[in-house]
Amino acid sequence: MTSPESREQDDELFFAEEEKASDKPSDIKEPWKVLIVDDEEEVHRVTRMVLQGFRFDGRGLEFHDAYSAGEARNYLENEEDLALVLLDVVMESDDAGLQLVRYIRDTLNNNFLRIVLRTGQPGQAPEDRVIVEYDINDYKAKTELTATKLMTTVISALRSYRDIMIIEHNKRGLRKVIDASPTIFRIQSLHNFTSGVLEQLSSLLSLGRNTMFCEGFTAAHRKGDLRITAATGDYEVLIDKRVSEVAPRDVRNLLLEALAKKANIIRDSHYVGYLPGRSGQDYVIYVHGWQDLKSWDRDLVNLFFTNVSVAHDNIMLNIEIEETQSEVIYTLGEIAEARSQETGNHVRRVAKYSELTAKLFGLSPFESKILRLASPMHDVGKLAIPDRILNKPGRLTPEEWEIMKTHAGLGQEMLQHSTRPLMRAAAIVAGQHHEKWDGSGYPLGLKGEQIHIYGRITACADVFDALSVRRVYKEAWPIKRVMTYFKEQSGSHFDPRLVTLMEDNLSQFMEIRKQYTEPWERGEL
Repeated sequence: MTSPESREQDDELFFAEEEKASDKPSDIKEPWKVLIVDDEEEVHRVTRMVLQGFRFDGRGLEFHDAYSAGEARNYLENEEDLALVLLDVVMESDDAGLQLVRYIRDTLNNNFLRIVLRTGQPGQAPEDRVIVEYDINDYKAKTELTATKLMTTVISALRSYRDIMIIEHNKRGLRKVIDASPTIFRIQSLHNFTSGVLEQLSSLLSLGRNTMFCEGFTAAHRKGDLRITAATGDYEVLIDKRVSEVAPRDVRNLLLEALAKKANIIRDSHYVGYLPGRSGQDYVIYVHGWQDLKSWDRDLVNLFFTNVSVAHDNIMLNIEIEETQSEVIYTLGEIAEARSQETGNHVRRVAKYSELTAKLFGLSPFESKILRLASPMHDVGKLAIPDRILNKPGRLTPEEWEIMKTHAGLGQEMLQHSTRPLMRAAAIVAGQHHEKWDGSGYPLGLKGEQIHIYGRITACADVFDALSVRRVYKEAWPIKRVMTYFKEQSGSHFDPRLVTLMEDNLSQFMEIRKQYTEPWERGEL
């Protein structure tokens, strides 16, 4: 070993250039963790002294000590982000250090940690044998390890560890992008989609071992109003708040810049992703929290957002197709109702009543949505009923009534040839909405659960609306009388469970009733 004086000279020469570029307090990074494993206290002391003030890649050193291989094992079992171990060979046994190498590589499966073997007895572990048989990264005899050589060795090991972790970071990032992409593509709700993107982006940017947990929010922008719709971390309490009221000025400016440019922005520790919406509504996703976004992180984020953009475009297309389908279905339902002098809002209320009942009954969100879209087609078979019967002002004859009842079967026949879930549901609704729980309905006289749940739900929704709304040929029943009728018909006309759900949640049904009023109720006719 060199004298203390020569070590001090080496220190001065080595650190002279490094000290010129000191980090600002706000840019201080976590130090590299170094484990010294040696049974001699003096080795620990000298190593710390030589490497005091050491910096590499803007980061200092954090030392940990173990005085035996057994003590090192206990430490390594609980420490994940250790960068370097300076390891003695002969401690509690002649090959304790070598066995620790095996333990690190084979038992802990830690291939990232850099291992520098330091031995005072090279004869016990010849370099040419050890370097081949053991997965170490450097071999040094303590007698040759001067202060300068120790620093060079540490820099070389840390540089190697840094580069390996960059590769591993990219691998994990790419895996995260790959794993996240199917999830993002499966989401169909635009709100759930933006929430999912926020969660995945926060997770992606939090991959680094020296990165703080990222948090952020999604905001919807419409006609100058920018409002938080989803959030993570401390921002969760701000959901539904206006960004102008709760976000710092610099964050607001970033969001407005992204909206104006219709582009993603990465600046310092802030990321803003832009997603075009529809009907004049756009979205921005804001995330922050990392300490240093490297070029490879930017590439990962850009790759992720490329997939996000494709998934977003698919959602926009699906929404457009779905809304077009809904309009066609509503229009057909309205045509059928118009022929029988019913109102267009009848089909909209029946759709909403059906969806609400389906959810209360426990059907999945997908089935509830399908039923909402299908139920307006319940009377489509009336298109095939002659006007002289459909709009007859007086009571129908038995023969005419039999013809009128055929509208259920005719509607099912019109729709049942499609393989699409929506049209198959509509065929069920059209064919079964006049079946009754006790089997006295038509066209097939189905009983109880022989009637599909779609038919049972639509039957309740159709009758509830028919009784509670004024028509040209009848006055509206008071809601109390309507519910009395439903309770009387529970178990005969209607599924008793559905009647109970309507009674227990009547306020929600009345809210729909209020939302879709008729023109004459609004004083427009």
